[in-house]
Amino acid sequence: MTDARFAQLRLLRTHGIGPVTWRQLMARFGTAEAALDALPQLARRGGGEAPKAADPAVIAREIEAVARLGARHVMLGEADYPPLLAELDTAPPALILRGDIGLARRGGVALVGARNASAASCRFARGLAQDLAAQNVPVTSGLARGIDTAAHIGALDGGTIGVIASGIDIAFPPENARLQEEVATRGLLIAEQPPGTQPLARHFPSRNRIIAGLAQGTVVVEAAPRSGSLITARLAGEAGREVMAVPGHPADPRAQGCNMLIREGATLIQSAGDILEQIRPIDPRMVRAPEMPYTPPPPEEASDADRRRVSDLLGPVAVTIDELIRQSGRPPAIVQTILLELELAGRLERHAGGRVALA
Repeated sequence: MTDARFAQLRLLRTHGIGPVTWRQLMARFGTAEAALDALPQLARRGGGEAPKAADPAVIAREIEAVARLGARHVMLGEADYPPLLAELDTAPPALILRGDIGLARRGGVALVGARNASAASCRFARGLAQDLAAQNVPVTSGLARGIDTAAHIGALDGGTIGVIASGIDIAFPPENARLQEEVATRGLLIAEQPPGTQPLARHFPSRNRIIAGLAQGTVVVEAAPRSGSLITARLAGEAGREVMAVPGHPADPRAQGCNMLIREGATLIQSAGDILEQIRPIDPRMVRAPEMPYTPPPPEEASDADRRRVSDLLGPVAVTIDELIRQSGRPPAIVQTILLELELAGRLERHAGGRVALA
């Protein structure tokens, strides 16, 4: 790994720096080295102490562990980075991949659903995945119980992508360890977290955004109203991707989520042909090469008055950044700079949907 890539990974692994902040820092300073050097000054402006940069020795151990596992890092902006995923504002700055990296560049379909799925729905999902893979359409899912497992099994012979919420060396649920290994050797396995990371609850929504971001469309097969699969469908819709659902019996609680999606405008799916009709032909704009904003824009420094104005508008309830820009009357670049300073100072939290709140 080059010094520049090493510094990018070190910046990402620094506590308190997420995908959005990482991209903003790279855009502003051009290199990760310069961004790391600027952290103390930015945090002081935000009224706090700078986060301690990740220990280089820890980063070196991560790189060694990834190589030992037969995997590799791919950084945002590199040629092997999945182009559809790169379009997300929250795209992971680094992915850890094991298997056929080419699968992630082909788009395809995300197939997700209930963990406690019915036998009939698992059989249907397996058949859908098999039919899609036979048409050279990669099938992405999350290696969970139920529908995810059925989707991967159905698509193994034609191309499947598994996205996990843990480190790439940890199988969850444990009974899917053999399937996860098959996905890694016959398809592609993707993790955002470093090796050794256990699958904590907060990691699953992050995993879901990757599943939705990799695919041209997301199909939900059985989902309760508060299912994580509906989060994946919502993220797909927010990214401008197709949202599809398989209808179920109104009396089955596991079908309520899918029926709700259809009622709200999702495409009703009864066969693989219905899915192919939605995702083909591929819009050329959806497979453009990823672009990274590495060239920093002209600097716009915030004044103390700007900082007070934006800070006064913030509170414990999350608001959209667009609303802050409108109410503050400050230029977007100034507001973004102030939010970046507050976040690095540990005073700001970012929420889904581009919303922010005081920590």
